[in-house]
Amino acid sequence: MIRSELVQLLVRDNPDLSIRDVERIVNVFFDEIVHRLSDDGRVELRGFGAFSTRARDARSGRNPRTGESVSVDAKRVPYFKPGKEMRLRLNT
Repeated sequence: MIRSELVQLLVRDNPDLSIRDVERIVNVFFDEIVHRLSDDGRVELRGFGAFSTRARDARSGRNPRTGESVSVDAKRVPYFKPGKEMRLRLNT
């Protein structure tokens, strides 16, 4: 599902809200998740899962086109851990 499909589903289920209002709500929701993660925080949605970040060390990689060795800087990457309810629903 992409963002526009989510917006359309929410508009369909909430006819009292305009498309513009639903888009604003969805944007605020995702922006707040990104903001919290960028502050090295954690976002937990009960029954769904938890978003956090993990640190990746600097390493040596390879350019797939040339085979040349390149250095890859250390960075933080997003991580998602599904909740118990989601895991149960996926595996039934």
